[in-house]
Parts: sequence; structure tokens; C-alpha cells
Amino acid sequence: MTKEYEKLFDKLFPINRSITGKGYDISLKILKKKIPFKILKFRSGKKVFDWKIPKIWNVKEAYLISPNGKKIIDFKNNNLHLVGYSQKKIKGLNLKQLKKNLFTNKNLPNAIPYVTSYYKKNWGFCISHKNYKKLKKGNYKVNINTNFKTGYLKVGSYLIKGKSKKEIIISSYLCHPSMANNELSGPLTLCALYEKIKNKRFNYSIRLLINPETIGMIAFISKFKKHILSNVIGGCVLTCLGNDAPPIYKKSKNFSLIDLAFQKVLTKKKSYKILNFFPYGSDEVRYNSTGINIPYGAFMRANPGDYKEYHSSLDNKKIMKFQNIKKNAEILFEVLKYIDGAKFYKNLYPNCDVFLTKRKLIDSLSNYAGNKKVDKILESIFWILNYSNGKISDKEIINYSGISKKNFDLAIKNLLKKKIIKKIK
Repeated sequence: MTKEYEKLFDKLFPINRSITGKGYDISLKILKKKIPFKILKFRSGKKVFDWKIPKIWNVKEAYLISPNGKKIIDFKNNNLHLVGYSQKKIKGLNLKQLKKNLFTNKNLPNAIPYVTSYYKKNWGFCISHKNYKKLKKGNYKVNINTNFKTGYLKVGSYLIKGKSKKEIIISSYLCHPSMANNELSGPLTLCALYEKIKNKRFNYSIRLLINPETIGMIAFISKFKKHILSNVIGGCVLTCLGNDAPPIYKKSKNFSLIDLAFQKVLTKKKSYKILNFFPYGSDEVRYNSTGINIPYGAFMRANPGDYKEYHSSLDNKKIMKFQNIKKNAEILFEVLKYIDGAKFYKNLYPNCDVFLTKRKLIDSLSNYAGNKKVDKILESIFWILNYSNGKISDKEIINYSGISKKNFDLAIKNLLKKKIIKKIK
């Protein structure tokens, strides 16, 4: 299996991907052979919440000619050389003028940085700082031959139907050109997960998503917001999962079932890290936004920005450990199995307290001294009624409260019998 994912990596790595365009479409077509995605299309100019789908961007050629007539930067040699979404530019410039549109990273002198300008017209080249310092005074010729046209941003979606309409979303993104850990480790892990679960039958449906980061997920949520709010119980984005490091999980905004599942699975590992939520990062931020508020985490082996090769030409095959792709899928499978055992209940009397006395669930004679503890099953009833809104699972309530599963199950049995709660399917 390791060799299979390495071959898939080799096929995808050279392709010039962006949030739209031929490179993205070719990459999506390759992945569609591994996962039978349904392709969702969003037309250029379409408003998605506060954003607008940009035009399709494609590159024919892009290079820079030095004063002595040599090509010193060429898109054909490395697609990171061109600033993403650069507009067409054929012009002569002196070195001082040119430097305004050259991008480099002093901290990684041998690396070509990754820079984009999706939403504002611009152009530029990226160059290693080592080569930047070698540039001589004189006249340079810029040749950037790109085009913009109306077309479609595309998202791949595949649903493995469970017994319930409730679903878990596992997503990754496909929009960075020629980067390994930050870009391709996520889609490779998604493919490995699909192979592991495609013939399994779960209680809850599982949706696998591939999209351009940020704008692609915003477009998806915009189109399916009603469905998401009604049915999605949680999920996570797969990112930076290919390097040689222990697994990392970034929690959702409010501790939830997906967070609990990762916590339970990762604590079995020798080494792991769990991060608290912070409101920037990848597509987990979209789901945790105030208007959506679906618990969504991030599964990683490197927090973006915390490994030196991030967003540069050093993020290449040399730092990939393909055996981790299979290990990632195994962790995700255990997480899905844990979630699949969860149950959801809804309090049918949500306004203030349920009158338990008339239902003979609490003694009509009040005889509680300050040092007398509440009966354990009655305590479980209080916890269940307080948290059972149809969206918080039994596993979460048990974890929050510390009550035993035995007492919890007895309390559930009594509440179902008295028709105070109902099980959500």
C-alpha cells in the first residue's frame, strides 16, 4: 500500500494546482479514480456568503530574462516561481522596479517561497533568497502569459450512507502547487481512509470531501447549510500528515464528540499532541464560525507554520514518510468506530424542569439533608435531561458528568419508558 500512495504522489506532485484551473481539474480527475466523487460546481462570480467565486486561472508560460539574456526564473522548472493568480505581464523593468514584485524568504535562503494573490490583481515571481542576492543591476524582461475566464470552482463529495441521516465529514484540500506535506498528505490519507471504509456499514453516514481550501469549503457550506446544520454531527480536515512526527489533533471550538473520539484514540498512542482550538488555520475554522458552529477539528502531524519547510519548495518528497498515510487512515477508522457507537437523545420537555414527581421518578417527600447525596440514577436523569438536545451524544454526557455507563443506561431506560426523551435516528 505504501508504494501505491507513493506512485499517486509522484503523479500529483508536479501538477500546477490552484483554487481553480486545469491543474486542479486534472488532479481532481486523478483522485476520482481512487474515490468516486460527485463533482459539485460553483460558477465564477457566484456569491457564497461574504465571498465571491473567482474566475478560472490558467498559465501558459512565465519566465524572467536577466540583463545578459538568460532565463533565470522559469515556471516550467518550478511552478512555485510564479505568484498564484498572477495576471498577464510582458514588460521590461530595471532591477529596482522588478524587486517590488519579487518574493523571497530570508529564513530559508535555498527555498522558493509560495505566494498567492487570489482576490486582487497582481503579478510576481518567487525566488530563493540565495539567488535573489545574486541579481545584478540592469534591465530585465518579464514574460507572464496567463489568462482568466469564467468557469467553475469544483468540489468533490462522496457519501458512504449509514443507517442514519446524521453524518460525519472528513475533508482535505487540493489547491497548492507542488507541495508534499502541506498539500498531498491530506488527499492521500483521504484515499487510504476510503479504501479502509468503503465496504463497511456504519450507523452514521460518512462524507469524504476534497476542495480548494477556504473558498471551496465556504462554497460547499453556503450551498448545503440547511443540511449541514440538521445532520452533521462533526468532522475534521486532514492536513500536514506526511512528515515523520507523532499525530496531532486540534480540537473544535466547543469540546464535542469528534474531540472526545480523537482523545480516546490518541491516548492509546505512545506519543501524540492535542491542541486547543484557535480561530485561524485550515477549513476547521469555516465550520466553527459563529453562523455554522459545527464541531470540526484538524488532524495533522505538523501544525502548519510550525515546520520549517511549510509553504516553500522544501516541502517536497524528501520529508514524506509514506508509511504514515496508512497509519493516519487507521487512526481515523478508530475515531469513526468510536463515534459510530454514540447515541443521541432529545428531551421532549425542554422548557425548564420536567415534573418528575408525577411520573414517580423522584420521591414526593422532600428529605434531603446537606450531606446526603442524590441517588446515582436520579443524578444521571438530571444530567441526561439537561444535555439531551438531540445534538449532544451519550458519550459526551458520560464524559462531562463522570457518571457510570451502567447508571446512565438505567436512567435512559426509565426516561424512554416514561416518554420524557426520545432517541434520535
